Amino acid sequence: MELIKMYLEELDQEALTSRKMLERIPEDKFGWKPHEKSMNIKTLATHLADLHSWIGLVLSTDELDFSNMPYQVDDVNTPQELLSLLEKSLAKSRAQLVPGNETKLEEKWTLRNADQIYDVSPKYAVIRMSLNQIVHHRAQLGVYLRLLNIPIPGSYGPSADENAF
Repeated sequence: MELIKMYLEELDQEALTSRKMLERIPEDKFGWKPHEKSMNIKTLATHLADLHSWIGLVLSTDELDFSNMPYQVDDVNTPQELLSLLEKSLAKSRAQLVPGNETKLEEKWTLRNADQIYDVSPKYAVIRMSLNQIVHHRAQLGVYLRLLNIPIPGSYGPSADENAF
């Protein structure tokens, strides 16, 4: 199986679950956070929605250097804007997940801030890490929703809030 096809299928599957989580965030809770060291729910949710674009970023660039390419995410202020960001992010990655980019997967990709290098890895590994980051931050969001007593949707099967068992 080609990796590009596998990544596209996995991205689409993860997006379904992310969408279900993001659409449950009440607008009046955007500023809420569970702990002083935690991101607020708006920042976490925006980051989660944006992470769906990272596959496209990795396949279309050789690096992200924060010193000369400031990384900015859209400012969202409503649940609808959050979901629009997710769809925009998905479109960026889907546009790069084409068979012709299979040959790019072995190329190196660098994450840096000027001379400080955080990581240099093959693009296929950065894509895997990006997909893992989606799952990781979505799990964080699930904790936030639980603490707000908002029913959590299932991810890889039903959740405790669903009567599927």
